[in-house]
Amino acid sequence: MSTPAAPALTWSLRGRSPDDIPVTAAGLEGTPQWAWGGSTGRGVRVCVVDSGVERDHPLVGPLAGSYVVLRDADGTTRVEPTESGDTCGHGTACAGIIRRTAPDCELSSVRVLGERFSGTGDVLLAGLRWAVEQRFDVINLSLSTTRPKFAEALRSLADDAAFAGSAIVASAHNTPVESFPWRFSSVISVGSHQEEDAELYLYNPNPPVEFFAPGQNVTVPWLGGATIRTTGNSFATPYIAGLCARALAKHPSLTTFGLKTALYLAAANVHVTNRGGE
Repeated sequence: MSTPAAPALTWSLRGRSPDDIPVTAAGLEGTPQWAWGGSTGRGVRVCVVDSGVERDHPLVGPLAGSYVVLRDADGTTRVEPTESGDTCGHGTACAGIIRRTAPDCELSSVRVLGERFSGTGDVLLAGLRWAVEQRFDVINLSLSTTRPKFAEALRSLADDAAFAGSAIVASAHNTPVESFPWRFSSVISVGSHQEEDAELYLYNPNPPVEFFAPGQNVTVPWLGGATIRTTGNSFATPYIAGLCARALAKHPSLTTFGLKTALYLAAANVHVTNRGGE
């Protein structure tokens, strides 16, 4: 099954190939093996802030916890445990990609989207804040808001997460609009590429998005235990989140900055020379 229409991906590698963005860096060869080789993400807590996750989907498996952001009549928000699943499939897709990449990580979900991908900036902010307060190691956010009034609160929260040891992996918007928090330097930002290699990811030397991962015409879990083929930067993001989980399982002290450095040096288009070499 395929989605009826694919977005016009602006922050992606569409129309270019990895050979179009070669990068030379000074560092140590073998970074991928050092960073996450042999790791399955065991012991790392990952939170998917999204539309919820379908329980017992065969490509997702068990969840450590499932929560929802509720908005009261007076506008206040609160987070509570929930038995409900996924409202639209988006969160299940992201969770499945993380599970495939880091099969032994501990997955949790907090629902901030309703049916038909509906949501508000304050609910998104509340869900992300809750995930940061719970000190999840990795937070997958394949969402953003275009509302400027939430920008500073999201920037402050992203900084708090980075200082507290929670890596926010955030999806770039699919269209050329200003949105948050993926534009902030304290998060790991992700767009998509069209290459067929499901394990290929690239560093982007042309800001603002930092990394490209598989996200175009990819097969992902969906509602009803099914799968679909779909496209979006949303589906590139959880692959990078999964790599972060694997890296943290091997190197628990890595900060967001350390994860960015490892991802940079291990990217397929980055050609590493000996430290200090030309």
